[in-house]
Amino acid sequence: ISDTQVVREVVSQVIQANAQAVADYKAGKTQSLTFLIGQVMKATRGRANPRLTSKLLREKLKEG
Repeated sequence: ISDTQVVREVVSQVIQANAQAVADYKAGKTQSLTFLIGQVMKATRGRANPRLTSKLLREKLKEG
C-alpha cells in the first residue's frame, strides 16, 4: 500500500494503541520505531510500503 492517506490512518491507529512504545521512542529508544513499523505491517497484512510507513511514523511522532 503506497497510498499516503491509507497508511497515515493506520499509523495513527497504531500510535494510539501502543502508547508505551511511543513513550519509549520519545525517551530515545529508537528500536521502538521498528516495533511500531511492525505493528503497521501487521495491521495491513504486510502490504504497507515500509519506507512510507517509517517516514509517516517519524513525522507523526515528531509532531507529538
